[in-house]
Formats: sequence, C-alpha cells, structure tokens
Amino acid sequence: MSSKRLYIKTFGCQMNDYDSTKMADVLARSHGYERTLVAEEADLLLLNTCSVREKAQEKVFSELGRWRQWKAERPDRLIGVGGCVASQEGEAIAKREPLVDVIFGPQTLHRLPQLIDQAGADGRTAVDISFPEIEKFDRLPEPRADGPTAFVSIMEGCSKYCTFCVVPYTRGEEVSRPMEDVLVECLRLVEQGVREITLLGQNVNAYRGAAPGGEVCDLALLIRYLDRIDGLERIRFTTSHPLEFSDSLIEAFAEVPKLASYLHLPVQSGSDRILGMMKRNHKRELYIDRIRRIREARPDISLSSDFIVGFPTESDEDFMQTIDLIGEVRCDAAYSFVYSPRPGTPAANLYDGVSAETKARRLEILQARVRQLSDAFCQRQIGLTQSVLVERPSRRGNGQIAGRTSHNRWVNFDGPESLIGQFVDVVITEAMPNSLRGRLAGERAAA
Repeated sequence: MSSKRLYIKTFGCQMNDYDSTKMADVLARSHGYERTLVAEEADLLLLNTCSVREKAQEKVFSELGRWRQWKAERPDRLIGVGGCVASQEGEAIAKREPLVDVIFGPQTLHRLPQLIDQAGADGRTAVDISFPEIEKFDRLPEPRADGPTAFVSIMEGCSKYCTFCVVPYTRGEEVSRPMEDVLVECLRLVEQGVREITLLGQNVNAYRGAAPGGEVCDLALLIRYLDRIDGLERIRFTTSHPLEFSDSLIEAFAEVPKLASYLHLPVQSGSDRILGMMKRNHKRELYIDRIRRIREARPDISLSSDFIVGFPTESDEDFMQTIDLIGEVRCDAAYSFVYSPRPGTPAANLYDGVSAETKARRLEILQARVRQLSDAFCQRQIGLTQSVLVERPSRRGNGQIAGRTSHNRWVNFDGPESLIGQFVDVVITEAMPNSLRGRLAGERAAA
C-alpha cells in the first residue's frame, strides 16, 4: 500500500518555515503522510500563509485557483489553508473558495489530524482559528533534525500593536514557552547532529519563560543556558524589537562567543514623526544608542533591519531621515517594503497620500544605499578567515560546498561533501553580489 503524500506551500517568514515543518511532523505521526515537493502528486495540499506582505489574500486565492483543477480531477484530495491569512479571514475563505476542506490558524496546527478527519467525515469545511496559547507546543511530536541547522520557536504572538501590523490579531499576544521545554528541544536537536540553532519569535527578545522555582528566564539568560550545551556551536535569534533590547542581551554579545555576529533589529523608519504614527513607542535616538552599545560589545557585528517606505504622510524629509539612520548605524542588510495597508490594522484608516511612483522611487534609493553598505561590508571580509558551518552542496555546482559565516553570509568554496555538518575555517577570497567565495584554510586545504 502506497503512503499518502503531503505538499505544503509556505509563504512568509522563518516562523512559517518552522510551522510548516511541524505540520509535516504532526501529519506523519497521525496519518502517515510523507512530504513531497511535487504538488500534483499530493493527497493533501496545505497553504501556510502570511499576512505581512502586500496582497497576501490575493496570493492565497490565486494559488487555490491553480489547485482547483487538481481537486476536480480527484475529489478525495484534501486542501487546507493555515497561517495568518487563515486566522484573519476564517470561514470567509471557504465561502469564497468552497474547495477548501480545512482552515486552521498558527496556534492550532497541532489539531490538524482531527480537522482532517472531521472534514473527511462530513464533507464540510473544518475550521479552527482559536488561540489556545502554549498548547500547540505541548502537542507537537519530538523535534526532528533536518541538517546541521534548526529553528526553535520560543514564543508566539506580539503585544506591541504597531499600527501597520496584523500579527497581534492573527497570532495573538505574546506567550513564552517554559525555559525547560526550550532547552529540552534544543538538546534533542543537538543529539541529532544540529550545530546551529535559531531562536524564533515574532518579538523574540520579549521572551519571558517560566523557570524552576517560580523564576522568569529572559532571552539573555536562555542564551547563556544554551551556551553550556556541548555540541551546539552557534546561536542566532530573530526577530527583535528595540524596546526589548536589554542590557543583559547586549552583555551576551560581549560574553557569549557562540552567539552569532549578526543581528536583525527592525526599526521601520528613521523619522520620529513616522515612528510615532507607527506606534513603535521609541525614537530614532534610542535605536541608534542600542546599536552603538551593541557594536561596542561586538565590533564586527553585521546589522540587518526592516524598513517600510511610503508610510501614510511620509515626507521627503521623513524619508531622508531614514536614509541618514541607515548610514549612521551602518545597516548592511535589510528587508524593505513599500507600505500597503493591512486590513483590520489602525494604519489602514489613515489617508495614504504618498503616490505609488514616490514610494517606488524611495524604495529604490533605500535599497541602493543598503547594497552600498553591504558591498563595503563584504569587501572588508576579503582576506579574513571565517568560521563557516557547511550546510549543503553549493548551488553553483562544480564540486563546491556552501555554508554561512557568523555574519550570516553564504560562502561557496571547494571541498568534499563529507564536511557538511561541520564548522571549517575558510579564507574569504572574493565578494560577489549575493555571496562570498573562499578557500579552505590550513590543514583542511591540504587534505
């Protein structure tokens, strides 16, 4: 008897990548589904959606339209929609697209087996977009490694309520996993060969996990506990908020070598006026001060940020303050977007008087400035020896392998695939537009 096939299309962030992996694990345990990369051969097709990007709903229904013919060919094939769009739209998805059998939110992915059974039994769309807080993590299968790196979600939701953001409405308010649960998951992954772990949360440095004795563990303390795990050699975390960047977290960059020399700290705008309209609850000087102190603790750190261009009423002066901020903090990587209103957020009610042409022009200017700083950062790496975790064969082919530096830069270099999963020293020899090139250092090069 052939096994059932599962196909998952994931939109959005690393948190969604993590959730998709957990969906596959849950369904493998409950129904024996095996994940496939070929959508046409799947018995169950899932969309794991994200509301952050522009026209998120339209992208979901466009994908469902492509799946409609497959459903017509095989009516027993099941289709599910999960993630933030599902949480936001709920049963409206089924009304617009009746082919959907299951609708579930980010916090109810662990209930997928029951929802699938329910949909298969009565033929009606099974919907569960509730917020059962931490229950999801208590019901998931044992962590399973898939290579030398892994994501570990340590908290869910966000309580900041920025005016442009849907996360608090689709994932709920901040809820932290108990410290011991996080440490056990990380230990299990390291036992399976994981060497680098990225701690995930919508606002990860707001982590406040319950610890033994009624104590509370913050992100900095969690990192120090992880630092003690033999075999775990690199720690990352994302995504952070400037208001939650504590003194103890800055000290961790100075005192924990396993903590990667890379920080993603979104600011969104360099204008105090726009930051106020966004309800970020901090000013540009606070952000600049945080980065200054972080660089004192870790001088070679690579800084990434998020920027929204063309927020309602953004003037040329507001925009230039953002460009000035980028240069002042030396932001060498960024996720930047043209503002578009997210339904249900306070900013959606603001008058958006910035033209599409102005937004596009400003985005081009901003991205060019970040590229300039990124190129300069990469040029400074040439001639340096970097510790690289080898993750896979290079997509360039030619017998090369690829891995990332502590600064989160991909490096391609000659070497045997037997090095995958190991840290090796690599001399950076060339900076390319999207990656670095290098050669193995020392004895490895001669082997």
